[in-house]
Amino acid sequence: MTQTGLRVLMISDVYFPRINGVSTSIETFRHDLHHHGVAVTLVAPAYPHSGDTPDTHRVPSRRLPFDPEDRLMHWDHLTRTTRELAARNFDVVHIQTPFAAHYAGVRAARQLRLPVLATYHTHFEEYFHHYLPLLPRSWLRATARSIARGQCNALDAVVVPSHALRQTLSNYGVTVPLHVLSTGIPVAQFQHGDGVRFRRAHDLAPERPLALFVGRVAHEKNIGFLLKALAHLVRILPAALLVIAGEGPALPALQREAVALGLENHIRFVGYLDRSTQLPDCYAAADVFVFASKTETQGLVLLEAMAAGLPVYALAEMGTKDILEPRCGAVVAPDDAAAFAAGLAALLGDRPRLTDMAAAARSFADEWSGPERARRLAALYRSLAEQRQ
Repeated sequence: MTQTGLRVLMISDVYFPRINGVSTSIETFRHDLHHHGVAVTLVAPAYPHSGDTPDTHRVPSRRLPFDPEDRLMHWDHLTRTTRELAARNFDVVHIQTPFAAHYAGVRAARQLRLPVLATYHTHFEEYFHHYLPLLPRSWLRATARSIARGQCNALDAVVVPSHALRQTLSNYGVTVPLHVLSTGIPVAQFQHGDGVRFRRAHDLAPERPLALFVGRVAHEKNIGFLLKALAHLVRILPAALLVIAGEGPALPALQREAVALGLENHIRFVGYLDRSTQLPDCYAAADVFVFASKTETQGLVLLEAMAAGLPVYALAEMGTKDILEPRCGAVVAPDDAAAFAAGLAALLGDRPRLTDMAAAARSFADEWSGPERARRLAALYRSLAEQRQ
């Protein structure tokens, strides 16, 4: 370790301007780690109009044909950049994604005898079949487990954002230390949204019951389930509206499904929202946050909603269990579209309960603030670096 503090080389196959949970996690930790004496240099793909900065090195990349939002970094550029940077007196290599970044990061760390860890953000076992539907699910499941086991056991440590995922990786046969460390959130960023402004901008009546989903509009997010539940909900609560904030590869199919279900007047797709202005307003405009994904390793967006004082109604699957099961500002919803709708209608119709849940949600979100998470990650970095000295 240098006299000025700890230096970490972080590598990821995704980063802003691509918006998702991994990008958000990286940005939050980078900001908060600075206050704990950790300087982070990031290697990430180049996107149109994104350039290098002293602490972010962009690698030339190309679009993926099946998912044009993401990029594939050119291998030769990536390995050269990673090795050259790693040789500049870094203390730890931290990998954030399991694609090209993983293999380049492990290679550089082993060549230079640096400790290397990774954060396991994505539960691929429940992910692959959405994008490779023609292949047998049993084969995809076995392949995902084998890849995860091999990648994790090539590291010195793995960070997992939930207890459920730690158990999952242990069951796969991962034997390296698994550290449960969720990503914190910038709580204050979501506490002062203007819901009236959002509703006015989108021509939404002030009194209209509004359920909100925020996230990548992708098949693994199970948004189709929310549309089916909405079809039941409007029979109980005809004024109900579902707002979907985000973009992604499933958007055209979901728009067609909404029309097929006759939901054109009960759903709004508003696209990506600026995280510092539009998104807090959107949270403040809603009455309930709804979520049905079964593949989340944490569910940061639930915590963002709760920080905004928005009650959460969601399925408790994988990483979301750590957030939902304390029942602080959240209700665990049934995994059945009709029952989900009935419970949501009851919640939307109970204003005193929503008020109580909003207060509990804010208090619970405060426990997930970023600085404490960053302190724990900094301690893990130092422990790994000291073991190599």
